Order: sequence, then structure tokens, then C-alpha cells
Amino acid sequence: MKTPKGEKRRETIEEEAFLITRSGEIPEVAYHSSLHYLQEDSDGPGLRLTSEEQLILKEAVIERYRFIILRDLNPKNRKKRIYRGIKRSIINYNRLSSFAQREGLEIGHITHEVREALAEFLETEIRECGERPKESSINCSFEEIEEFWKALGLERTQLPEALRPLCRQEQD
Repeated sequence: MKTPKGEKRRETIEEEAFLITRSGEIPEVAYHSSLHYLQEDSDGPGLRLTSEEQLILKEAVIERYRFIILRDLNPKNRKKRIYRGIKRSIINYNRLSSFAQREGLEIGHITHEVREALAEFLETEIRECGERPKESSINCSFEEIEEFWKALGLERTQLPEALRPLCRQEQD
């Protein structure tokens, strides 16, 4: 396939970035698929991506992670089919952090959003479930939330103790 020039090239890269932001639960897979298609696939445009063009795709990965992490920390989603729970947010935040570190990207703005979303989620869960653990949508242990809390730069003393009975118990 012939290499697109100028505006067409930009559109091609932006289309791939769009696909990454709409990808599944592991946006890095979509990122690597896009890299392969754009650069190596015989049906692809055969581009040699610049660092700026690669950054567009990497930012799409970050945006997709942001979306799925915040989706699972939105209290309005707890009873919906799309909800995966705090445990999935922890996994995805760790994946995002690893990706950002490997790629030398800053995610402080997302960490701040996740921190606020987690605090709001936990406050809502405590308020709405009270001491009724069976009604809780929290799918991880208090210790896992505590680790996540610390990873987000929050002090342990800020984690509400009223949360503990709403969490899954650690397995011995």
C-alpha cells in the first residue's frame, strides 16, 4: 500500500487513535495492533511513525485506561452490566502506571481524577450500604483498597474504617 502524505497521514493515525480509545479492556493490545497495522502489515499504509505520531497513539491508550478505570469507580454504574468493580480499577490503574512508566509519560492528572473518584465511590458505598455487607458492590479486600489508596498518594489515616465490613474478606 502507498504511504499516505500530509493530511491523509494525520487522519490515518487519528483513526487508529480513535480505535484505541474505543478498544476493549486492555488498550495496550489495541496500541500494538495499531503499530503493527500502520508500520508492518502488508494491508497497512507502511508508515515509519515519528515520535509525535507514536505519542498520539500512546495518549489514546492513556485515555482508554482513564475511561475504564473511572467507569468502574462511578457509583452510578454499580448495578449496571458494564460495572467491573474496584478490583478491576486497581488492575487497570496498575497497567496504566506500568505503561506510563515504560513510555516515560506523565499521568498525574489521571491519578488525581482516580483518587477523587475512589474517595467518592467509597463514601457512596458506606452511605448506601452502611453495615450491610451483602449489599456492597466492593469486590476486593480492605487490604487491596488500602494498597490502591496508598498508590494514589493518599494517607492511610484518610481511609474510612467503616469501609472494612463492606469489603471481601482476605482468604487465609
